[in-house]
Amino acid sequence: MPKKPSLSQALTNANKSDAFGGRSHRKAEVPKKVEPLESLADDKTDSKVPPSRRGKRAIVGHFDPVVCKQFKQIALDQDKSSQALLAEALNLLFQSYGKKPIA
Repeated sequence: MPKKPSLSQALTNANKSDAFGGRSHRKAEVPKKVEPLESLADDKTDSKVPPSRRGKRAIVGHFDPVVCKQFKQIALDQDKSSQALLAEALNLLFQSYGKKPIA
């Protein structure tokens, strides 16, 4: 039984000519027109983004599951949404750093 080529040999051969005997099975990539970020954020009237999220950006962090559970429990206890609780927390953070509460 013939031995299979090593991965490094296959990659070397793929770089010299396509791994499929010199025939390319990929379509040529066409460069896309790049739009400025400002135009992407402002004009999304036909997208599936809800109006309440248009022009907004997400702030994300990764925490232990117990942090998430406690955060959700506070939101339940205070009868507030996670969004409202995060806005409150961000405003407190901004104030502690001498910034205007804008969240």
